[in-house]
Amino acid sequence: MEIGKVDLKSLDLKQHQLEKLKEIFPEAFIEGNKVDWDKLRLTLGENIDTGKERFGMNWPGKADCFKTIQQPSIGTLIPDRDESINFDTTQNTFIEGDNLEALKLLQKAYLGKIKMIYIDPPYNTGEDFIYPDNYNETLDTYLKYTGQIDNEGRKYATNPETDGRFHSKWMNMIYSRLYIAKNLLKDEGVVVIHMDEHEIVNLTIILNELFGPENNLGTIIWDKGNPKGDAKGVAIQHEYLTVFAKNKEAFVKDNSLEKEKENADRILRKAKKIFSRLGKDDYPDAINEIIEEFDIKEEIFSVHKRKIVLEDINSEFNAWMKKQGNLSGGEKAYILIDKNGDVFQSVSMAWPNKKEAPEDYFTPLIHPLTKKECPVPERGWRYPSESMKKYLEKNEIIFGQDESTQPRRKYLLKDNKFENLPSIIFYGGSDDKLFKELKLSFDNPKPLEFAKLLLKIFLNKKDDIVIDFFAGSGTTAHAVLELNSTNNLSRKFICAQLPQPTEKKSAARKQGFETISQLCVERIKRSILRTKLKFADKNNLFTPVQAEADLGFKVFKLSPSNFNVWDTNVKHEDEEITKQLQLNIHNLSEQALEEAILFELLLKSGFELTIPVQQLVLADKKVYSIANDAMLICLDKKLNKEVLKAIADRQPSRVICLDAGFNGSDELKTNAVKQMESKGVVKFMTV
Repeated sequence: MEIGKVDLKSLDLKQHQLEKLKEIFPEAFIEGNKVDWDKLRLTLGENIDTGKERFGMNWPGKADCFKTIQQPSIGTLIPDRDESINFDTTQNTFIEGDNLEALKLLQKAYLGKIKMIYIDPPYNTGEDFIYPDNYNETLDTYLKYTGQIDNEGRKYATNPETDGRFHSKWMNMIYSRLYIAKNLLKDEGVVVIHMDEHEIVNLTIILNELFGPENNLGTIIWDKGNPKGDAKGVAIQHEYLTVFAKNKEAFVKDNSLEKEKENADRILRKAKKIFSRLGKDDYPDAINEIIEEFDIKEEIFSVHKRKIVLEDINSEFNAWMKKQGNLSGGEKAYILIDKNGDVFQSVSMAWPNKKEAPEDYFTPLIHPLTKKECPVPERGWRYPSESMKKYLEKNEIIFGQDESTQPRRKYLLKDNKFENLPSIIFYGGSDDKLFKELKLSFDNPKPLEFAKLLLKIFLNKKDDIVIDFFAGSGTTAHAVLELNSTNNLSRKFICAQLPQPTEKKSAARKQGFETISQLCVERIKRSILRTKLKFADKNNLFTPVQAEADLGFKVFKLSPSNFNVWDTNVKHEDEEITKQLQLNIHNLSEQALEEAILFELLLKSGFELTIPVQQLVLADKKVYSIANDAMLICLDKKLNKEVLKAIADRQPSRVICLDAGFNGSDELKTNAVKQMESKGVVKFMTV
């Protein structure tokens, strides 16, 4: 075993892609990682297009965009316990910083682990879209933008429509981020993006290029029900949500694109209330309405009082359903109540295809009263005979008065509370009332209930993770917190937001929020308090499921590395190169705090930011145990053989120590290597 060095850069995406290519086509590689393009062409045969004219889209800056993508980040994420809630136990994460850098830093730890990318990026209106002027120095640009280092002209700025590269600047911004974010998705993962009319076409083309048109799950039209008042053409009252799977086949196998019928529970509650009148002495519903509307004494109608029968129940329920203007098509069909009080609709059981059904699908049904065969649909039943028997046993087949009527299937609403995700979703509400309750102000936030609707569809497994790297006011985080408090799926969020200054005269600035990221963090805090109050019972205690909800989040801030890492962007001048060499001799920053160093090493070693960390004392030295001794980290600057032996005795898979901790003692290092090797340590690294 040899002592290795911790790689302090983010995942090298270029190298990562080459390795994936090498796994599939090892014969096309020579001298290590060099691609033999001629061999690759031969391997792929006719699938290689060597012509000059190709279908696709190009735009100014796209080539530079790839350079930015391939440049690893040398930054880090510094923990901020003061801004966090339940830092040591929560599985939720908020990152303040440039999202391109944040996405690069998350690559090693979250590669292939994210279920959903859910973003509402800045629309390209020219007013609130900000971008780095220098794509090749994103961390440097960010640090200067936030005042962490002196500004020398690099900045984030607006993108006026008069700019000749108005569309291409926006496309470079979104392309680079989606390219990197895609690596984080599971195979069955999905990306859902809000967009308006300005860039929906370009966004779809970009997604087709990055994900492949075969993985397009469709576009949802969000009907807001409120046409724009300043329209110069057709008044637009909708936005778009583009939905792409990373791998459609894997997605469909693992997910069903269904949404919960929004009004199902309300319909069932109303039906239960109406059904409770069955068999009681009362007035028909029409008379009750007259009594209530005109304030007439009941005695006048006393002769009309009678026992309420099921027909009355259905009449009243049907009348109520017709008055509900916000029901979906799938909900409107449930207009009947059966003798058990169940809401249902009657559905044809005829074979749906033009081609005739198999022979078994023509078995006739016997009418329960006349004992005669009922008519079979011309092309057969929708279900085989075994299924029909089950429906008969469950009383889910509706017969007519006699055998002349073709039987129909009874669909109970309580068993069919989900419907296919439609291409048009109406939601015209705003969160003005919510923000007033939270005592916050933010322009055009994503509506909380609309976000919850989408998250429930795509985050349907325990511990699913959603990432929102345009967090804005924090709607995604708020939605996850509320959803987790009503069931036990324990979804997790990772949100990132640039510390973009709030407008000087805005309500947010008057409330004391200098940046959008500050407002976002505060909104998450207040939503946690609101969720606790909302779901607390009369004794201010949570129900068992709610008590287990993760109502916390860790805050991290993008910063320069705690180590003096070699900067590949340094000017090729003697003085600058000499300075870099000197920094790498004493590579630990003097300002670095121990916990910040710890989390940088975790992230750069491929561990999630929420991984369990236990602080131990071994041979009077502080040692951190990561994920139950999967890795041990000792940041002591005065290592000795006793602590190194104690670390080895725990038999971790990996060990990291500070190189400075050996104080230049080769003997101590050599003995440490032998000890680690003898105990089965796979990797022993210094930094």
